[in-house]
Amino acid sequence: MTSKNLPRTILIDTDTASDDAVALIMALQSPLVSVAAITVVAGNVSVEQATRNALYTAELCGSSVPIYTGAAQPLVRELQTADWFHGVDGLGDHAYAPAIRRPEPEHAVDAIIQTVMQNPGIEVITLGPLTNVALALAREPRIAANISRCVVMGGAPCCEGNVTPAAEFNIWVDPEAARTVFLSALPIEMIGWQLCRHQAALNAQDIATILALKTPRAEFAVRCNSRAAEAYHIQTGEHGISLPDPIAMAILLHPELSTSSTMHFVEIETASELTRGMTVVDRLGVVADLRNRNTWHEVQTRGRKTKVCWSLDIPGWKAALLDALR
Repeated sequence: MTSKNLPRTILIDTDTASDDAVALIMALQSPLVSVAAITVVAGNVSVEQATRNALYTAELCGSSVPIYTGAAQPLVRELQTADWFHGVDGLGDHAYAPAIRRPEPEHAVDAIIQTVMQNPGIEVITLGPLTNVALALAREPRIAANISRCVVMGGAPCCEGNVTPAAEFNIWVDPEAARTVFLSALPIEMIGWQLCRHQAALNAQDIATILALKTPRAEFAVRCNSRAAEAYHIQTGEHGISLPDPIAMAILLHPELSTSSTMHFVEIETASELTRGMTVVDRLGVVADLRNRNTWHEVQTRGRKTKVCWSLDIPGWKAALLDALR
């Protein structure tokens, strides 16, 4: 076996709720990657509950991947969770039994630094607020150069947000952390919330096909998203199970599923409550114009262009999900 056939090493940072759990299953079941660590951050639910959910999901997959608890609060703000969307326990409030094993004693930020420095070229995927990653970058800036790819599920680069009219939840929860990460020169791929909507959401036939697999993972993937499906319909008027984190994971595993992407400078709004957490994408390349130079100076000098994904191979994404749930 040549080195190019070996699994790629990845680190997952997550605020584990219902769609995160499905994304974890996809990674833990994939022969394409080896998950070096799962680090947990507060977001959808408290960091303690998110850790319990990650442990449960890993146990369901028969995985012993180390799981680390991280930041319990955003950098400078009070935590606002999404229990209204995912349920109080983040998994639809079905009273899943606690996992047997416990998280590692080390803090997630220390685990990120150690894992990245020990695995040059590692790929990182973030499924929640970027607090852990921002803290790790502040403590050890060299990790940015050791990460070959950073897939960020977050942002609304072209459309309405899912928590305010302007912002997607993960970025909105901790916009200061997001701004730190986007200014860090990490090779970011932004997988926005819009990609999980409409035809990309699981419809009734998709759900029936998954349940027909009759595996514990398939049943869990549908059941733990029951509350989220209801909330998605209330929020958008659309039916189905919308899965932003698994779509980001599918693109990490199979980059060709991103069928259209372009490179742009991205700035994160932190000052305005109206547009807090907005991902402002320089789609037309005008930040160097005189009128924009001062506002965008820091992004141009400290950051690098972000790869923004605009479209998805929807049949390919659903096939990847089905394969992971067999």
